[in-house]
Amino acid sequence: MKSMLRFMTSGSVDDGKSTLIGRLLRDSGALPEDRIGDVTDLALIADGLEAEREQGITIDVAHLSFATSRRRFLLADAPGHEQYTRNMATGASNADAAIVLVDAFKGLLPQTRRHAYIARLLGIRTFCLAVNKMDLVGFDRDRFEAIAAELAAFLARIGGGALTAIPVSALHGDNVVERSTDTPWHEGPTLLDYLETVEVAPQGSHIRFRMPVQHVIRDGSFRAYAGTIAAGQVKPGDDVAILPSNRHARIERIVAMGGDLEVAEAPQSVALTFTDPIDCSRGDMIADPEHPPHIADQFEATLIWMGDAPLLPGRQYLLKIGTQTVPATVQKPKHKISVDTLEQLATKTLELNEIGTANVWTARPIVFESYEANRPLGGFILIDRLSGNTVAAGLIHFALYRAENVHAQALTVTAERRAALMGQAPKLLWFTGLSGAGKSTIANLVETKLHALGRHTFLMDGDNVRLGLNRDLGFTAADRVENIRRAGEAARLMTDAGLIVLAAFISPFRAERDMVRAMMGGGRFVEIFIDTPLEEAERRDAKGLYARARAGEIANFTGIASPYEPPERPEIRIDTLATSAGTAADLIVRYLEDRDAG
Repeated sequence: MKSMLRFMTSGSVDDGKSTLIGRLLRDSGALPEDRIGDVTDLALIADGLEAEREQGITIDVAHLSFATSRRRFLLADAPGHEQYTRNMATGASNADAAIVLVDAFKGLLPQTRRHAYIARLLGIRTFCLAVNKMDLVGFDRDRFEAIAAELAAFLARIGGGALTAIPVSALHGDNVVERSTDTPWHEGPTLLDYLETVEVAPQGSHIRFRMPVQHVIRDGSFRAYAGTIAAGQVKPGDDVAILPSNRHARIERIVAMGGDLEVAEAPQSVALTFTDPIDCSRGDMIADPEHPPHIADQFEATLIWMGDAPLLPGRQYLLKIGTQTVPATVQKPKHKISVDTLEQLATKTLELNEIGTANVWTARPIVFESYEANRPLGGFILIDRLSGNTVAAGLIHFALYRAENVHAQALTVTAERRAALMGQAPKLLWFTGLSGAGKSTIANLVETKLHALGRHTFLMDGDNVRLGLNRDLGFTAADRVENIRRAGEAARLMTDAGLIVLAAFISPFRAERDMVRAMMGGGRFVEIFIDTPLEEAERRDAKGLYARARAGEIANFTGIASPYEPPERPEIRIDTLATSAGTAADLIVRYLEDRDAG
């Protein structure tokens, strides 16, 4: 059976990647004969999107499968424009080798270095430098060798890798499939020779057994756990651990499409059965019990930011790693990388296409390896919870010390017992709305009424919290996210104590309000939207804040220079143009009493 090489092409725009791929496919015989006569522009063979044909650039990652007499190939053609760097990272994540294309006349460009850096970050250790358009520089050997030396030096600075340099002219076919008579000084392979013979180390073959569970197969009494083996091998009779629960089991059968196997290894997809029934589900990891992967809820990672909106430290995203999906927050980046100089630069966030290092916290422990040790188990993506868009690719370095050494302490007196002693159902009443909407006024009236009914309460006002717990925070988007996170954590502790907590915060972003809702759990979160139009809030403006914001004296003021995202499905909506503060308070108290009675 022919071996498979997964490789990608990268480089700056207009370096000729699409033309090179078209030439490689046509001259190697990989392009079907019925298409050869239809293609007059070699670049169109790779550029599948209509927008690419119109603009003359590669936008999406074009995945192409082809074969020669010696090998099978899966090619990912990555876009060259800086704005599509996120697409390039997608192509690099599953490749074993990279062809870095450089225009012989232009030389190495910032985007060339960016692509090489990301490819190296994502685990590629085998590089081919194709110096294209050699015909435009008269097949100058000195020019070719200078470019090769420059890329070799850059690779050495970012961790090294095997590099083979080839002078080519994609337009005329020099050294793509056939050796060129214009480069008698080139003693290395043609591009096709290189692709057919280059050796790359198999991913994960040397690592202990790991298999993320993707699906549980049930058929009567038959139960099997299906997934793709990420590392190592497994045999019937092997003892394994189910993580993160750390329950142990023994493999009974390895079920595959063609029948049972005596042994399976990465990257085969199989289903495993156990000798005894055991609780195992999607998101769990089946692994070597003597050498398990890490289990932690905090780790350091490199992030390649792909979102149009910048990273907001403290905002809750969804982290997907293998078959595990969990809420996660990114802390303030430790630094970002200048791809041109490789300097570590101070930063408070990451913008589109920037690369940096930060600590990541997950809502519960996850199972992982470092990306360096195991790409499938060390790479993750971050997903915006509201839009569903992927905003970052991440590469785990190591678990943080405190994550593996700080553990929750079991307590005898539970939250339920504290609530029973107080004779009430703990709740967090979260009042949100524009500045001047009346949040604090209504919340104060609600607490007064609850207090008169004998309820145990505590009111957290946004301004009061900023005078103490959050006095170190400003009003940037990142600081606002952290302001709400801290307030939510404090409120959660107080509801665990059995209290009814009233929190009056502008809390302009839905993502953070949803984060607090998830933090509370168990239906204890009640979102109360104090709905007041901006013009009415400005008219009230008792503190004069809107006037100062309009005058440019207050930056990032909600409703003026920073957006307010109204709740989409609040439990309670108060229209302050139609409802007085006292009536609103009565409505809220009645809502709580009805829920408690139900």
